[in-house]
Amino acid sequence: MTGNRKSRSFLLSAALTRVGYAIVRANPPGGAARWERKNHAGRSVGLYAAPASALGTAVAAARVHPGAGLAVLAAGACGAYDDVAGDHRRGLRAHLGALRDGEVTSGTVKLAGISAAGLVAGALLKERPLDKVLAGIVIAGTAHFVNLVDVRPGRALGAVLALGAPGLLRKGRSGELAAAATGGAAAVLREDLGERVMIGDTGAHALGAALGAAIAAGNRRAGLLAHAVAVVTAAVYGDRVTAWARSL
Repeated sequence: MTGNRKSRSFLLSAALTRVGYAIVRANPPGGAARWERKNHAGRSVGLYAAPASALGTAVAAARVHPGAGLAVLAAGACGAYDDVAGDHRRGLRAHLGALRDGEVTSGTVKLAGISAAGLVAGALLKERPLDKVLAGIVIAGTAHFVNLVDVRPGRALGAVLALGAPGLLRKGRSGELAAAATGGAAAVLREDLGERVMIGDTGAHALGAALGAAIAAGNRRAGLLAHAVAVVTAAVYGDRVTAWARSL
């Protein structure tokens, strides 16, 4: 029964992502030019996979737990804001440095929104106050981590698939949420690797939040603490994480 539920979560996320991708690509709101971006090699790619993966994964995650679905949807929305209004700066240090100078960047707004959504989802997923906070950090931090490695085709989606695969072995909500995250990532991996689309901050943050929710749901305090330390460390050394992902 548990395996069936995980399969349904994976297939639902993948199917909704594919359908959403096809709809947006066929009729891009505002015209195709609005959805075109330049990738690392200067090639024009479409951002069609961004809302498709975010919404598809959010629906599949909400089917497992409303709090997880909320976190995925909010993370995707914050990422979408940064995709539209964002600047070139990457990493926690860059945006906090700008904030110290009195500039509120789109990244700072995104950070605040995703952190708040993560804490709300953590509060809904866990029972004890400290566990709620740690779960929120894990969800928001994982969303940020996946975005940090989204610097070359397949890096972010590959990270979601690699980190989500062990979660597929878990029972209950954790396994189902891992299935939702990996289903959304797998659905657009071919196009991303082929440099035809990119998932943008929208997709990276949404898929990362789903992965974080899976981790949070499947761990007790010791595991939550270990994962929280890991994602906070990754955020602090975000420039190194990005450089490592770029070099792969």
